[in-house]
Amino acid sequence: MDKATDFGFEKVPESDKARRVEAVFSAVADRYDLMNDLMSLGLHRIWKTFAAEVCGLRPGQRVLDVAGGTGDLTQKLWSRVLPEGAVVLTDINAAMLTRGRDRLLDNGIVTPVVRCNAEHLAFVSDYFDCVAIGFGLRNVTHKLLALREGYRVLRPGGRLVVLEFSRVYKPLAPLYDAYSFAVLPWLGRVVAKDAASYRYLAESIRVHPGQENLKSMLEEAGFERVEYFNLAAGVVAVHRGFKFG
Repeated sequence: MDKATDFGFEKVPESDKARRVEAVFSAVADRYDLMNDLMSLGLHRIWKTFAAEVCGLRPGQRVLDVAGGTGDLTQKLWSRVLPEGAVVLTDINAAMLTRGRDRLLDNGIVTPVVRCNAEHLAFVSDYFDCVAIGFGLRNVTHKLLALREGYRVLRPGGRLVVLEFSRVYKPLAPLYDAYSFAVLPWLGRVVAKDAASYRYLAESIRVHPGQENLKSMLEEAGFERVEYFNLAAGVVAVHRGFKFG
């Protein structure tokens, strides 16, 4: 019997979640970047820059950007591994990946773009110096499997960096909830003509593991020296773990 999993606050069969997530991001791909700026007041750019710094990259290294969507994080990582390094942009959603490829090309960035599932990465083991996933893990059906795949493709000494929404500082939770469940769907309806997708995005944040739970998941996946950094009072967190095996 198909197990149930979270799709926002709704419980759906595991076999159906990927299709539903696909529909959400296909619907919002054209306005995704604009909505990110509006929803975060531009702060997502600072968060991604911080995550890229936490990756600790050097010129010549190889990086995998998992669920990289429209390529914001790829661009920040790419500039840090020049001239001989490489960043591979991946996403499961064709519409998001196409937009990401086009945006990178418009900015003069030619880099590999691969459509693949975070739970089944189409790459050999022990290859990348860094795996990054920005605002994508919460949409994965089997998160631990995706983390283990990240571990598999990393070379010994490599690191995984996860940038994701997390648990806000408790005194701010009522205000944050009001913003998430009133303002975000309203923005989605007015700007992207799709309130339902942005209601899902708000709900998906609430059912995603918090800071300590995600840290434990990274450790269960095999990562060591796992730590996290809270940004914007815990609205988002950056987790980092190393592969030493």
